[in-house]
Amino acid sequence: MAMNRAEMRGNRRVRVRHKLRGSDARPRLSVFRSLHHIYVQVISDESGRTLTAASTATASVREALTSKRSVAAAKAVGKAIAGLCQEKGISEVVFDRNGFLYHGRVKALAEAAREAGLKF
Repeated sequence: MAMNRAEMRGNRRVRVRHKLRGSDARPRLSVFRSLHHIYVQVISDESGRTLTAASTATASVREALTSKRSVAAAKAVGKAIAGLCQEKGISEVVFDRNGFLYHGRVKALAEAAREAGLKF
């Protein structure tokens, strides 16, 4: 039986997650992309805590956006998360695309975070 899109994403997510593990020194940057928003969290898997997070639903990011579904919105979230990480003293992260293809909004978020000083 053929798999649907959600099942295929789930398989990619498990495959990627086996290879990635966030530590306190180098936490995991996890991305979730919905139809309306893009969310990103910086997670330490050792302590099981979310260290910081940003999204297009965050008030500081939302004010500057004309559309929350666009590549420009993803870039704004990437810059915001890089700034929050630098405030917390985090300079390196492991990028977890969470089963989404590295294309479009996910790619734009990653590149914007890199340009803002975050190392992957």
